[in-house]
Amino acid sequence: KMLEVLQCLDSDCVIVDKVFASCQQRECFPDLEYDLDSCKEFSRLKFRPGFIVPNTLVVTDITGRPNFRRVRFTIRIPFIVYDEKGKVEDEYFLPDVFKDVILYIPDARDEFDFRIVVETQSVLLSPPDVNDGELNITVGVFIIVKVVGTVQLMIPAFGYCPEPPAC
Repeated sequence: KMLEVLQCLDSDCVIVDKVFASCQQRECFPDLEYDLDSCKEFSRLKFRPGFIVPNTLVVTDITGRPNFRRVRFTIRIPFIVYDEKGKVEDEYFLPDVFKDVILYIPDARDEFDFRIVVETQSVLLSPPDVNDGELNITVGVFIIVKVVGTVQLMIPAFGYCPEPPAC
């Protein structure tokens, strides 16, 4: 029945980022200490997306394992501390995370470019503690490493979306 429906549909080609491979890891940072400088009353902190530190990404072939590569890089995760009035106190970073993983990265023509991207989710594992201008936190980080390439895909299509109604 589904095949009949798909045969009746038109198809459209779209250009999208396809994830060719991915892996996940968790990191824990217990008992981190940061000097809050001028912030007298800590209000909250907000984690920003982690990123690969420029010039740290190294991808090398693995002898005897075609389509797999050794991928090494450093991840940096920023966070912002807000004072009691909700103003930004300063930007800080969690300790750098060094990754050394083996990922599926298929052989491709020279013009095709695979990118290594990271996605992070950082959470406080216990309430932050502030004493004498020093912030003490325990943080857990969930990290996903992805091998991404931009490809053209053909997808079933029902046509264009209708015009939205008035608000």
